[in-house]
Amino acid sequence: MSALAHARPCLPAGRSGGIKRLVMESSWYITGFVDGEGCFSVSFNLRKRLKTGIEVRPSFSISQNMRNFDILNDIRIYFKCGSIRFCNCDRTYKYEVRSIKDLVLKIIPFFEDHPLKTAKQKDFEHFKLICSMVYKNLHFSPTHLIGLINEAYQMNESGKRKYTKEFLLKLAAR
Repeated sequence: MSALAHARPCLPAGRSGGIKRLVMESSWYITGFVDGEGCFSVSFNLRKRLKTGIEVRPSFSISQNMRNFDILNDIRIYFKCGSIRFCNCDRTYKYEVRSIKDLVLKIIPFFEDHPLKTAKQKDFEHFKLICSMVYKNLHFSPTHLIGLINEAYQMNESGKRKYTKEFLLKLAAR
């Protein structure tokens, strides 16, 4: 049984507010879990077919070993979006949401209502702004893309990047 299932209280029939309390407990559990194990990230890929030459890919993810697969699935069910895949690079399972619509309409509102408590909140604020820009298609404008790149490189400062900020800015400015 997963941790979310354990968090669900047994409620007597006819008890008002039971479902609301269940959802609230699960919500804060998810917030705490993401604070420790989740990641808000933005990746960039080179795409010749795009006017700017740069594809912007926001992503929300949580990685876990097989023994915690059920919790990833519970979170996927809770949000009603995303998918779970196996990642060969570190032999973990990853719950991931990449759909900009799902990020803007489901994931971001959840974390606005249930704020993170660690430094990850700062990454979330940058992520929220970037997703808003992508949702409005502003990333197709070189000027906005430059701002978006600068914003993204303030996130996850210890993370690995495929391209340097300077390289992307130079490409976006041409």
